[in-house]
Amino acid sequence: MGSDGFEITINIIKMLVIFLMMVQMVPVLVWVERRGSAFIQNRFGPNRVGPLGLTQLLADAVKFLFKEEFVPPASHKWLYYAAPVLALIPGALAFESIPLSMPIHVNTESGAHTFLFQGYDVGVGIVFVLAVSSLGAYALLLAGWGSHNKYSLFGALRASAQMISYELAMGLSLVGILMLFQTFDFQRMVEIQRGTLHFWLFGKEISLGFLPNWGIFFQPLGFVLFATATFAETNRTPFDLPEAEAELVAGYHTEYGGLKMLMFYIGEYGHMMVASALMVTFYFGGYELPFYSSQSLVEALSQSMSSNAASIVGALLLHVVFMAKVLFFLWVFIWVRWTLPRFRYDQLMDLGWKTMLPWALANVLITAFFVLMAHG
Repeated sequence: MGSDGFEITINIIKMLVIFLMMVQMVPVLVWVERRGSAFIQNRFGPNRVGPLGLTQLLADAVKFLFKEEFVPPASHKWLYYAAPVLALIPGALAFESIPLSMPIHVNTESGAHTFLFQGYDVGVGIVFVLAVSSLGAYALLLAGWGSHNKYSLFGALRASAQMISYELAMGLSLVGILMLFQTFDFQRMVEIQRGTLHFWLFGKEISLGFLPNWGIFFQPLGFVLFATATFAETNRTPFDLPEAEAELVAGYHTEYGGLKMLMFYIGEYGHMMVASALMVTFYFGGYELPFYSSQSLVEALSQSMSSNAASIVGALLLHVVFMAKVLFFLWVFIWVRWTLPRFRYDQLMDLGWKTMLPWALANVLITAFFVLMAHG
């Protein structure tokens, strides 16, 4: 947590701020999804409550908070109440471990301090994120079983089977990029992607100065597989079989309403933010600007302000860059929802086991071959 009281205080505040930022992003994303779907379907969307319907979010929050408390009479109450809480925690823990900008270096009377622009750094970031994110399946199972409703249970079983099936393809799709980066640390991955595109092949260094050194150019197949798997892991269309309203009413959250329903919403959008942040970190340079390093930015700012101020302002500017990339992928989640139809369940399972898993294995073998040939 820190070596002195100053560092401990700042790190605690930082964790709370990042968590609140993630939670406050949810109503904004709900508004964007409503307006975006209306735009795609050539209709108005929310436009009555406030300018552009923005204060509709406040009305929705009041509705969620003050709705009548309801518990199914035959439910397992402890499991019923535990499920929404467990749905919220994994996304929050995973998002806290992702670097949202460059570290901030501050010099004070007590000495030099370095603050990471993330909740905490566990060193093996991707292992931690994959482990924590997989706990979301337990929330869906608890919701389905605890509700004592057959539609909820069917949705929970679908969700657990779907998440287990696509976690294999998702994990294997990342093996290729990890072989290239040779690290599990997020901060190191971002640093590797600085500068222009360069790589070794048959003992010769090849440089392409007109492209950034992003992971997408080394692992295009891995990116497609990972992006597809994240749609399935977050239960988003066209993989939203666990809550298919035409078949299962609302799936695992059929019996939920009010604040408990809101926590499921926050959990789903939290996992979307984690997936988008991982795509940016692995394949699109993280918080780094293309062709312009974070050190160069801080040096340029240092000419007009103090070193402490330059470090803080530079970190905030790069945080804006990171969030702009994340928001683009969040929009892709919304765009796909209103563009593609839902799969049948057998199609969903066939895609995960018969298509994505073999392609992910092939991507690992191809990457291993080029890694072997790089200095051959």
